[in-house]
Amino acid sequence: MARISPYFSYKRDSDGNGYLEVNLRGPALLRLAATNKGTAFTEKERRELGLEGSLPPQVATLEQQVARAYRTFIREPDDIAKYQFLRATQERSEVIFFALLQQHLEEMMPIVYTPTVGKAVQQYSALYQAPRGITVSPRNIDHIDQILEDYPLHDVRMVVATDSSAILGIGDQGHGGLAICIGKLALYSAGAGVSPFHTMPVNIDVGTDRKELLVDPDYLGLHQKRLKGDAYFDLLDRFVRAVESRWPKSIIQWEDFSKDVAFKVLERYKKNVPSFNDDIQGTGAVTLAGVIAACRLKGEKLTKQTIVVVGAGAGGIGVAQAIQDGLVHEGLSREQARRQMFVMDADGLVVENVHAQQYQLKVSQFTETYADWSIDGEVPSLLEVVAQARPTILLGLTGVSGLFNEPLIRQMAENTERPVIFPLSNPTSNCEAVPDDLIRWTDGKAIIATGSPFPDVQYEGRTYLVGQGNNAFVFPGIGFAAILGRCRRISDAMIIESAFALAEYTDKHYHGLGRIFPPINDLQQVSMVVATQVLSTALLDGSASRTDLDGEDLGMISDFVRSRVWHPRYLPTVAAENAL
Repeated sequence: MARISPYFSYKRDSDGNGYLEVNLRGPALLRLAATNKGTAFTEKERRELGLEGSLPPQVATLEQQVARAYRTFIREPDDIAKYQFLRATQERSEVIFFALLQQHLEEMMPIVYTPTVGKAVQQYSALYQAPRGITVSPRNIDHIDQILEDYPLHDVRMVVATDSSAILGIGDQGHGGLAICIGKLALYSAGAGVSPFHTMPVNIDVGTDRKELLVDPDYLGLHQKRLKGDAYFDLLDRFVRAVESRWPKSIIQWEDFSKDVAFKVLERYKKNVPSFNDDIQGTGAVTLAGVIAACRLKGEKLTKQTIVVVGAGAGGIGVAQAIQDGLVHEGLSREQARRQMFVMDADGLVVENVHAQQYQLKVSQFTETYADWSIDGEVPSLLEVVAQARPTILLGLTGVSGLFNEPLIRQMAENTERPVIFPLSNPTSNCEAVPDDLIRWTDGKAIIATGSPFPDVQYEGRTYLVGQGNNAFVFPGIGFAAILGRCRRISDAMIIESAFALAEYTDKHYHGLGRIFPPINDLQQVSMVVATQVLSTALLDGSASRTDLDGEDLGMISDFVRSRVWHPRYLPTVAAENAL
């Protein structure tokens, strides 16, 4: 028996078939999203569970319920209305929600995740309807052990936590960041098959520095300036210790922390609890995968590229670190890898001992690299780097709309026959350039990927594919592998392996079609490949604590991974002896 919640348990009958035993009867059973089958409760279940007369007479199948829900979804007038409908569906029935999401993933992922979730974050207080997950704040941190004890799921394996200080490209959003965590966990379940009954979204509400929220009487978060320094980390320490004590098998994914604390949080906790930062490591892995695929498309080696990373926050430095690791993996020395990559912030090139913060040092450039350049300032500007370093790859993670202008892109087209240009900032309104312009300014030569979804480009009678470098291609597989491996840590090798796994999947299935990322509809298959190879790496490098898979080949590990996938389907439901 697996007692998943105070309200229900998963059991098997004498023939090994699974069923749910519930501790609720009647209307209460219909109010719990985890157990509510709605019109799909059979006549026998209705009688035994006190539901007879509470539901319409017709017994529906899950397929009929999903079809009905989809018809309602497509009638919603705009993206926020669609988002609200899906959230309401999830709060009504987890199974219907995930069956619907999996069946229409490509259409619905931009609603539950970027770009629409960014709008939902900004309007969180106005849109609020039902609680999900937990909020940790200075007001309740003294009771954190009891808060976790009262959480209605007994065996949490995946935690996604944010302090909402740097949501997508829209910055500090206070309490609204909880919507990001809910969306990420939806993709863990829909993509990698992590059971939603083993997950927990967390908002670490330490206040907000956004004035319009502080003066808004309807804002639901703490009306105070953000905690900083020792007070901030004391709260976070207490939260992490409580999670580790309550659920020692859980994984923590840190989400949307500002660059001021993101690297400190990752370094502070990754050796004590298995955790990773998706903005740093997930963004880095998926971008590296896209760069590898683009190089294969061009028929060139990764080690022969010169790369410019524009944006030196958490995402930009994460990308730079991942690409540096990828270059070393492919044979370059660490120093040569640094020399072939130029990281830019708002003030110009990030340079060791001249213009670099502590967290940027490993990817900073050397002064002698540009010693013979003609530059106007103390360090080279973006256009000066693109003109004089002659990069072949340009990656944008700034959140600055339109930063990649026509002169810059035309210079990229002069540097190389097929420039690789990834304006990756989210949401769509913050993208450094739109694909139509990039194709036009390079006369169709550019290989493009964006962070948010864009349609393919029609130019002079040809169709140019626009890849979506979505973190969802890697983070569900990384997290699922860490859960299955009972990992002590999430190693750098596991993260880099996720990038090569994604690149290999794309090359195997889409190389001849010109894609550098798979379509979103492939997310489940991609996640299985990523989880398999990341788990294999965890077993080899000692990150995994389980030993029963030691020595197994990838085929056996793949079978194991797939056998542990949660699928949205209804199980027979019976009442516990003392059901209320």
